Amino acid sequence: MAARFQFRLEPLRRLREALEREAERVLGRALQAEREAQAHLDSLVEQRRGLFESRRSASGQVLDLDLWRAGERFLVVLERRQREGYERLRAASAQVVAAREGLTVAHRNHLMLVRLKERRALLHAREQELREIIEMDELAVLRHHRQSA
Repeated sequence: MAARFQFRLEPLRRLREALEREAERVLGRALQAEREAQAHLDSLVEQRRGLFESRRSASGQVLDLDLWRAGERFLVVLERRQREGYERLRAASAQVVAAREGLTVAHRNHLMLVRLKERRALLHAREQELREIIEMDELAVLRHHRQSA
């Protein structure tokens, strides 16, 4: 009767698989944060472009100085927000890089145990096959002895 294969490190393999899934989720959250930071920066650039477009006046039109000053103050605010946005994007990109490294390590650790399990299962199957061959040979020898006796 064939003994069933049991991988003794299965709890560790399941743990590493869970760690790999968690690393994937961490990477997903980091990528989402990076996309949000980039979208925020894009909206700030668009606001700045809109302000410059609104400041253009047709030739011969009167210039409203109060509106111009308000635009300058808003430009200062936009530039400060852009600097903060670039800093957020830099931090988010660094988190993405770290999360990718973490996922790579977690995947490698999990894959190592999966491959070990496959090799052990194959070895177990070969050993079982060899045992069965030996048993069949012994039975054949016993039959031959009974028939010749």
